[in-house]
Amino acid sequence: MTYDRLVCANCAAPVTEGRCPVCRASRERMRERDQGPFGGLSPAMLAALLVVLLGALALLAQQTA
Repeated sequence: MTYDRLVCANCAAPVTEGRCPVCRASRERMRERDQGPFGGLSPAMLAALLVVLLGALALLAQQTA
């Protein structure tokens, strides 16, 4: 889930606006989480990459056997 659709329970404003300290803290935590090597990828894209990797491993195992 992206933080552009989240609504703060403290002030009832969108988290992206950062109106209260709770919003700003949540926004910073989500930004830090998205900084990882796969942070910008959607779950669907990660699943597709996993399928491609498994397919490549299967082809490699078939060629060596």
